[in-house]
Amino acid sequence: MPSGRGETWVILQLLLLGALILAPMLAPEQWAAPLGVIAPWLGLVIGALGLLMVGLAAIYLGRNLTIFPKPKADGFMSDRGIYRFVRHPMYCGVILSAFGWSLWQTNLVALLISALLVIFFDRKAAQEERWLQAQYPEYADYRRRVKKLIPFIY
Repeated sequence: MPSGRGETWVILQLLLLGALILAPMLAPEQWAAPLGVIAPWLGLVIGALGLLMVGLAAIYLGRNLTIFPKPKADGFMSDRGIYRFVRHPMYCGVILSAFGWSLWQTNLVALLISALLVIFFDRKAAQEERWLQAQYPEYADYRRRVKKLIPFIY
C-alpha cells in the first residue's frame, strides 16, 4: 500500500482511531469484565503509559516528527532515548492507549479495534522500515538490535 509519503496509511489510521473512540457510543454494551471494577483503573494506567510513550517518542524525534510514515528527506535516524528500547515507540504507545481506552470503557468493540490496530501498526511499521532502510544504511544494524513494537519482545 505504498504511496508518496504514506498518505493512505495516515487515512486508515485516522479511520481506525476514530472508530475506536466512537465504539463505546455506537456499541455501548459493556462486557462483564473478568477484572471487574479493576478493568477501568487498569485501562487508565495502561492508557497513560501509552500516552507517555507517544510523548517521549515525539520529544526524541524532534524536527523529524511527521504524520507520514515516510521519513523526511533531511531527517536523521533516531536511536536514542525511548528508541533504544523499541523501534516504533509511537505505535506502541498508541496501541497501549487503545487497549487502555478499551479497558476503561469495558467495551468489546473497542477491544477488537485495538487488536486490529496491532495488526495495522505492524504492517505500517514494515512499510516504514523499508523507507528507513533505504534512507539510512545503519538502520539494518539498529533493526537487529532493537525490537519492533513491544520492547524486548517483538
